[in-house]
This record gives sequence, C-alpha cells and structure tokens, in this order.
Amino acid sequence: MNGAVAAGKASRQIGVSRPPLEVEDLPEPEEVFKVPRLGTWEVIRFVIGPSLIALGISIGSGEWLLGPLNVGQYGFIGVGWVITLSAILQVFYNVEIARYVIATGEVPALGFGRTPPGYWFWTSFTVFLFYFAFIWGGWVRGASESLFALVTGRLPTPQDSGTIVWMATFLMIVVFLITLFGRKISRTLELVNWATVGFILLTLILIDLIVVPGRKWGEGILGLITPALPPKGSDPTLLGGLAGFTALASGLNWFVMNYYRDKGYGMGYRVGFISGLIGGRQEEILPVGKTFPEDAKNARLWRRWFRYLLVDQWVVFFGGAILGMLLPTILVSHLASLPGVEAPTRATMPTYAASVLGRFYSPVFFYWALLAGFLILFSTQLGIYESLVRNFTDAMYGTSASFRRLVHGDPRLFYYPFMLGLALLISIILRLALPTQLILISANMSNLGSIIFPFVLMYLNSKLPAPARPRWWAYLMLLLNVLFFGFFFLNFVYQQLTGAPLVRF
Repeated sequence: MNGAVAAGKASRQIGVSRPPLEVEDLPEPEEVFKVPRLGTWEVIRFVIGPSLIALGISIGSGEWLLGPLNVGQYGFIGVGWVITLSAILQVFYNVEIARYVIATGEVPALGFGRTPPGYWFWTSFTVFLFYFAFIWGGWVRGASESLFALVTGRLPTPQDSGTIVWMATFLMIVVFLITLFGRKISRTLELVNWATVGFILLTLILIDLIVVPGRKWGEGILGLITPALPPKGSDPTLLGGLAGFTALASGLNWFVMNYYRDKGYGMGYRVGFISGLIGGRQEEILPVGKTFPEDAKNARLWRRWFRYLLVDQWVVFFGGAILGMLLPTILVSHLASLPGVEAPTRATMPTYAASVLGRFYSPVFFYWALLAGFLILFSTQLGIYESLVRNFTDAMYGTSASFRRLVHGDPRLFYYPFMLGLALLISIILRLALPTQLILISANMSNLGSIIFPFVLMYLNSKLPAPARPRWWAYLMLLLNVLFFGFFFLNFVYQQLTGAPLVRF
C-alpha cells in the first residue's frame, strides 16, 4: 500500500492500517517561510493563508444565500444565534482537524484512514461523503446567474437555463486555468482570495453604510449575540442549511485543511505540496506523514506553530466569517422591508439584492450587487471545485503504490485531467435543480459529517505526541459539534422521510 519508514529511522505508529510515521524534528517557522524573523507584518504576508482559502469558500452559500434568506423571512433574533453558535463550534472543530495535519503532515482523508477498521473504509467513505455533499455545483450556477445579468443587463429567466449552464462550465474552466500557475497551487488560491475576499468585504461595508439604516445594523449585531430559539415557523431545512454553511461546512470542514500541509505548517513542511504546472516544479510528496519527538525543543516549536494556527482560525477565519454573514444579512433584511418588496425565496435569492437595489437606489448598485454576488459564489466554487480534485488526488496518491507509479510520483499528471473531467460531470448535474436547492442538499449533508468525524478526531488526536494532544475541553467542544449539527441533520432527514420536521420551532 505505502512505502515503509526508512531502515534505522525512529517511527511512531498512530492508529491502524497505515504505516508508522517517521519521527523528525519540527521545522522552525522562519525556515519554512524563508524570513529571519516573524513579526506581525511577516505573519500577515507569509503565515496567514489557509484560512483565507476557507474564508473565500465560506463567504458564499451561507453568507450570500442562506443567511440572508433566513433573516429576510424570519428576522434576526434566533437566526442570528444559530449563526454565532455554528461559527464558534466550527472554529474549535477546524483547530482539531488542523492539529492532526500540523502534527503529522497527513491530510485528513489519509489520516482518517488510521481509524479502525482502516483506510480501506475510512478514506473511501470520507471522500465519498465529501463528493456526495459538494459535487452538485450550486455555487457555480448561482455565480453564472449573476454573470448572466452582468453581461445582459437583465435577470435570467427559466428560458435562459441552457446559457446559464454553459456559462457555469466556462467558469469551471477558468478555475482550471487559475490552478495552472504558481509554485504552489495553494499559494495561487491564497492570492486570488486575498483579492476577492478583500473586495467583497470592503464593498459590502461601503454599500451597507450608504444604504442600511443604523437600526438594522443594531438588529443584526443584537441578533448575533442574543441567545434565543429559532423563530416560530422556521423552515428546518433552511435553518439546517444555515447552520451547516455558516462559516464553512460544519462536519466536512476537513476538506480545506489540506492547505495547512501545502502551506508548510509544522510537519506539513516535511511532507510536500502540489505544485502548479506553470511556474512550479513538482517535488516529492510523501505518501505517509511524519511526526516529531517528545522533547523540550519540539514542544517549544509546537507551541509556536499552534499559536499561528489559532491566529489563522480565530482572527482571520472567525472574524471574517461573522463579518461576512452580518453584512449581507442586514442588507437583505433592509431591502425586504422596503415598501412593495416581496421576501426573498430560494428561486430569487442569487440575484435578490441586485434586483431590489436597482429598483430603489441606482443602476450602479444593481451592477455592484451582481458583481459582488458573482465574486462571492465564484470564490466558493473555486475552493470547492479545486478541493474536490485535490482530496481525490491526495487519497489516491497516499493509499495506492500503483497509482504513484502510474503518475511517476507527480500527482499533477492525474490532477489536471481529472479536473477537466469533473467540470464536464458537474455541468451535467447543474441541470437538476435551482442553485439554492442544490446548496441546501450540500449544507445538510455537511451536518451529517458532524455526527461522524469529531469521534474520528478524538481517536487520532489522543495518539499524537504529548505536546500536540488536545486538552479535555477540546473533546467537549467536539461533542458539542456532534449535538448541535447532528440535531439539524436528524431534523432534515426526518422531514425528508415524513414530510414534517421532527422538531417544530
């Protein structure tokens, strides 16, 4: 299956089924990022990154579609508290996933394979569940609707469906072209997300300051910090989708944690990364991770790496996710309160803000909202589409010696053709349903992951070197993830089977 540890090298076995991890010192952060000292500016420039890719994905379906849709229909109180709890719990969950990646250099789909009964079940199941949740392409179809309106100056109708699908296919080809460039594909994605996330947040703040009255700002902030049950009559599918896609993707957040390996965090630096085809040279990626010895030097280095992880997650990701949810929801809430304006629906949500802004304010705002909506949904599809390819490639490369021989040790020989084939498949799937409906399927399947993967992490992280093992409260937060997101998933399934929710609000 995999290469064994070199003869004479110290090793540590974690879990079952996969080979032991070679033991080697953690790298110094300055060694990884090629700087003499990591001050604040250097941390911003070089260390922060994986959270930006996650943020580019997260400020999308939840923030632009499901959050505003829920608030536009039910108000802030109760809905806002679901948003806050979801974001907090997901950051704790993200940290525990990244803990394993940084301590071992193994991406989650491979690391999860160390859990009994073994990789033959867990790696396959992990990738399958991710694909089942995210292959539907609702984001790129939503982005295509915004792009269609930008190009034609009118909102799409059902008769434009064929054009929308062709535009969505074109956008996936654009993603393919983006990934061609750069020493690391992950670094290219970081730079794209610096630009898109920055534009989205800055222009949203500007538009909200111009359009949204202070009272709505107060309602939005109060809704986020007020503990309350969901509003009476809330749609459990919509609410479950909001819980699942606030911040990122609840139980399936592991799919973006591969970037901590490629960024070079901790033992990820010792394992390798996927290079761009143009401007990069593919170096060896190890099929099996490495870990570090339990001594004072490595305990000190681990604390440094873990602090950078906490900054990346709590400052950048959590702060950006909450701001990214607040700004669109107060905007849509205000627009829905204007005279004669209907509440948003699943069908109208992708272009709702643009339509109402154009009617009541200015054509400039109409085109801005279309551009913002396009960038929001495109950046989400960019991250998800690349992650679909990346996780499948990583899983195959790490578990099959035959696959490694077939690609001559260069995963790009599979990565790029597979990406083109996946674009064709998604373009067929796109014809099945409305973007918001497709995204609701993905969100509720993400909640299913929250019932499963926290227990896998408890098992794996308890076996890490002592300095990297989690404290007791980390296990508690993982259990709260199971309870919170699991409730919404069970409610969703029960409603699909019986036509009525298990719990009515």
